[in-house]
Amino acid sequence: MPDHASRTAQPSVMPSQDGSANRSQHAQEPARPARLSRKARAARHQDTRAALVRCGTEMCTRKGFRATGIEEILKQVGVPKGSFYHFFSSKQEFGEAVIDNYAAYFARKLDRFLGNDSLPPLDRLKAFTEDAQQGMIRYRFERGCLVGNLGQELGELNHAFRQRLEAVLLSWQRRTAACLAEAAARGDIPADADVDALAEFFWIGWEGAILRAKLAGDVAPMQRFTEIFFAKALA
Repeated sequence: MPDHASRTAQPSVMPSQDGSANRSQHAQEPARPARLSRKARAARHQDTRAALVRCGTEMCTRKGFRATGIEEILKQVGVPKGSFYHFFSSKQEFGEAVIDNYAAYFARKLDRFLGNDSLPPLDRLKAFTEDAQQGMIRYRFERGCLVGNLGQELGELNHAFRQRLEAVLLSWQRRTAACLAEAAARGDIPADADVDALAEFFWIGWEGAILRAKLAGDVAPMQRFTEIFFAKALA
């Protein structure tokens, strides 16, 4: 009698002549990811570009424009080396995008404080200065004001940057002047006060106070300027 146990086991699935067994195996392989549409690729490009600008804004505020390395930003965001120029034509363009990003952020912040109708106009400006002092402490005096920092670092060397930075400062002055005009209309400061000049003086002094606070590691210069501005300049 034949020994059935010694027989070699036959494969449970025999390949057919048309290769149906192979097709079954291939069907179990994971499908390739679908290609992104042009719109999706553009959205991803914009998201990555925005992330680079946000990271650059933080680093430039802390370290300065020249000391901020492109490779450091790419690493922080998780973008491969050599990909920078897929998003910006030059470091100059990147710097301009960083300034615009900071300007937009700070404009929203000023509007939130100076446009707060629940407070009298002068209290709105005081609240803004107090928040700035808390911000300096929170970031251990490492950041300061990007516009002021870049103005000192690059203003003499880069005409395009200088124009952009000056335009940002003027926009801040206009917002402050509008707040002071409300104070004058209420009788909180003299009705004939030159609110444009006062707003310009505020930002000249405030930027200097921030620089001094950063150097000293203390908000005392910011407090001193604020006290004198409200007690003397607005009297």
